[in-house]
Amino acid sequence: MTSLLFLIPAALALGGFGLAAFLWALNSGQYDDLEGAALRVLDDADIQP
Repeated sequence: MTSLLFLIPAALALGGFGLAAFLWALNSGQYDDLEGAALRVLDDADIQP
């Protein structure tokens, strides 16, 4: 029972950290161009023959 006094705040802190990281990524533009990243994988312009 005393382990819950440690585990519940730890779980809440980790959840808050994950939420903060997601919101930071959202605000910094990580999800702005989803199709461009998928097409950039197929681009072979930088490959030297």
